[in-house]
Amino acid sequence: MKKKVVARSVPTFKGFTPAMLEFLHQLAQNNNRDWFAANKSRFEEEVVAKALDFIECMAAPLAGISPHFLCIPKRVGGSLFRIQRDTRFAHDKRPYKTNIGIHFRHDSNFDVHAPGYYLHIGVDECFLACGVWHPERPALNRMRSAIVEKPRAWGTVRRALTRAGGFGFHGEALKRLPVDLPIPEGHPWQEDLKRKDFIVLRHFEEGLLFDAGMLDFALETYASATPLMRFLCSSLGARF
Repeated sequence: MKKKVVARSVPTFKGFTPAMLEFLHQLAQNNNRDWFAANKSRFEEEVVAKALDFIECMAAPLAGISPHFLCIPKRVGGSLFRIQRDTRFAHDKRPYKTNIGIHFRHDSNFDVHAPGYYLHIGVDECFLACGVWHPERPALNRMRSAIVEKPRAWGTVRRALTRAGGFGFHGEALKRLPVDLPIPEGHPWQEDLKRKDFIVLRHFEEGLLFDAGMLDFALETYASATPLMRFLCSSLGARF
């Protein structure tokens, strides 16, 4: 007798809620451990639960873009960043972030500096990001070297991002070209070779958070950055 196969339902994301942003705004005004402890249940219900829903619903469709990016719906050790700030070496001793960060990082390196897709929900701005943030020097040199060696391929990446619209490169950059990298005179992408971060951002209005189309918008953004992500992964020897 054949065993009956029961199809698993695919989770659907209905959007975040205004209560999430309200919590973050109130946290910004009451950034201390006593207030947070008194509102811990709100944080779990209004922030964490919805963020984990988003991560869970993203897993299958993001795998359609690339199967090598991790969607782990866990409170700790997964795709959701901790809200606690690391204040050990910071002048700013406020204990909590006033934003929610969700990072789908590459499975070759479970690290914030690996290639990845990101969602930022903050009291001052909301954006999606794709790329590599603050890479270690060896990884940074490999990405720069790939641009030096494959200027036409990098040009294809830049044109694809321009056609997609709404993307802008962000992060830190050198004032001069890196001295430890042989760069042919007149190389067409000298400004990009100064970059210390290879990440693009697409900002959006906070009202989109509450729309059922939020997940589709994130997926469209991530898919539009495929040429960039493929190039960066290739330069690092990672599969896409």
